[in-house]
Amino acid sequence: MQMPKVTILVLLWIFTTYAFAQQTENKEKEGKRENPPPKIVETNHQITIQGKIIKYKAQTGFLQLQDEYGKPKANIFFIAYTQEGISDVTKRPITFCFNGGPGSASLWLHLGVIGPKRVLMTDKGEPLPPPYKYIDNEFSWLDKTDLVFIDPVNTGYSRAVEGEKPAQFLGYVEDIESVGEFIRLYCSKNARWASPKYLAGESYGTTRAVGLANYLQDRYNMYFNGLCLISAVLQFQTVRFDKGNDLPYILFLPTYTATAWYHKKLPTDLQQKDLKSLLKEVENFALNEYATFLVKGDWATETEKKSVAEKLQRYTGLSAEFLANCFYRIEIGRFCKELLRKEGKTVGRLDSRMIGVDYDNAGERFEFDPSLNATISGPYATAINQYIRQELKFETHLAYEVLTSRVQPWNYNNVQNRYLNVAEELRSAMAKNPALKVWVCSGYYDFATPYFATDYTFNHAFLRPEQKKNIRTTYYEAGHMMYIHKESFLQMRKDLEKFFE
Repeated sequence: MQMPKVTILVLLWIFTTYAFAQQTENKEKEGKRENPPPKIVETNHQITIQGKIIKYKAQTGFLQLQDEYGKPKANIFFIAYTQEGISDVTKRPITFCFNGGPGSASLWLHLGVIGPKRVLMTDKGEPLPPPYKYIDNEFSWLDKTDLVFIDPVNTGYSRAVEGEKPAQFLGYVEDIESVGEFIRLYCSKNARWASPKYLAGESYGTTRAVGLANYLQDRYNMYFNGLCLISAVLQFQTVRFDKGNDLPYILFLPTYTATAWYHKKLPTDLQQKDLKSLLKEVENFALNEYATFLVKGDWATETEKKSVAEKLQRYTGLSAEFLANCFYRIEIGRFCKELLRKEGKTVGRLDSRMIGVDYDNAGERFEFDPSLNATISGPYATAINQYIRQELKFETHLAYEVLTSRVQPWNYNNVQNRYLNVAEELRSAMAKNPALKVWVCSGYYDFATPYFATDYTFNHAFLRPEQKKNIRTTYYEAGHMMYIHKESFLQMRKDLEKFFE
């Protein structure tokens, strides 16, 4: 006797459901067996900040990202500091911090300005002789907010688990999703959803912070109180020296002037001006006569060329011959080599106050960035490796990836054939969250993310008047890591207090 069709369908549905459930259970068991979540080390500390003793707990270790079946995908390394004795954490702010790159771990913000320890440098921001040291950071942000420092996949100790391809985390969208998942999990595991929440990023970390604010609002309805954008880059057309893209030549010019002024390469009348008034003069020239000249290209007359050449020479300290040879368009690498060529020196990219020496003086660009390789790399790498093991009691066989190429190639498939521009992400986030505050920190001697490029970006985001009121920009006479300069470091602390107030 034939079985009714309805019975066959019911049996088939039961069998399929059972098989799927078994498959899911097996996947969960398999994932947990092969890649169990690593342990987290807890230590207790105290520090005096602004004359007040702060007792805090440090958590050092990994938070594991998993798929919906519980299969491990990646282990994200983090260091979290939470103040002890807080009865209601919903009243205590929490700030998630990261650097940029892409390919940088979070040690620069951690040991430079925000965390409870900081690298000991000279007042100018130059390294002391090795062995390098770190000290208590009496101006840490820990008295204002709990802190979580995140190292994205392939930076610091963070890695994809065995059997998973790192490439699934290495790209603008991929990075936002994985770091966003970390923040969601951390808030869920530590009951911080109801706490005031902030994001602090530096360099590409500002790109990430803006993307995260918008993504977490849209994906999980997680809203933030504020963003701290240190050395911001939101619109990549402003910093890419591509043929046919004249924008960077306009926006880098004030930083060229600041650098030439610092190294005393300008005419006497300009050297006698204070930096801020001089930069206003140059900004006006850049946005008007110089911008019009660049747009004209070969339509520019000889009279216009002469006028622009004379002013560029005054504002940059470069020769008329050099300016004519590069069509009055000064690329950053050339400037860093050319300004002090006669002295046999180069200036830094991250901080143009810093000076380096190459093999010879004939090159087009410097051999290394003196503000990175000869200034901060050694002290910060030494400090983070020593500090994690000695004071946080965390041990691992992995190498701590400070600033690595292991994230390359970085995937920008979301902006094929155009420049990444997250200024629109910021506008969108602020429109949906009218309470969102933004603090922008810019250094006058920063060639990686020039302050005028940041100003241009915010002036082209077309924010409404009520949104502009939520944005505050502060400027410092230092470079990309402005906090290595003691005077700027102290000013940042004062500006931080206004931000949290």
